[in-house]
Amino acid sequence: MSQREVATLAGGCFWCLEAAFSDLKGVEGVHSGYAGGHVANPSYEHVCTGETGHAEVLQITFDPQVVSYGDLLHVFFTIHDPTTLNRQGGDVGTQYRSAIFYHSPAQQAEAERVIAELEAEKVWDDPIVTVVAPFERFYPAEEYHRDYFRRNPKQAYCRAVIAPKVAKVRKLYFDKLKQPVG
Repeated sequence: MSQREVATLAGGCFWCLEAAFSDLKGVEGVHSGYAGGHVANPSYEHVCTGETGHAEVLQITFDPQVVSYGDLLHVFFTIHDPTTLNRQGGDVGTQYRSAIFYHSPAQQAEAERVIAELEAEKVWDDPIVTVVAPFERFYPAEEYHRDYFRRNPKQAYCRAVIAPKVAKVRKLYFDKLKQPVG
């Protein structure tokens, strides 16, 4: 039995991240929550004030024999804009920052390698502002945030913001999906 790893990523709204990563082979669990702040047990409402220092994150449990950490990072950089400081589209505030909270020196090195690779390829016109920081603590989001896209596919934000990101992942990473999606 192979060892499982955990990745903790912040790239705007956690609903978007959760929906995109849920379909990938090797991803065994996705949990929306908060990390990178200084307040214990923050609520969504408190995080939204920007006063807790937390980012909305997705914590991913994965099998590195099936999907590598580097693969997860490439998906991550596909579904958000890592060049905008403290914002993703209309979502503005430090809670929407782009960040990678690494769990090991190997994850830190891989995150820095992928960022350097993307910068060298000039994928974006502006520099990547994604913060690479040590993981400290994860606080799970409230129940109503979990599996949000699947439970609310007709909600306007889901249709306008999340659905296109999920479609992009399904198209670009078709060979990495748990099952083909039409």
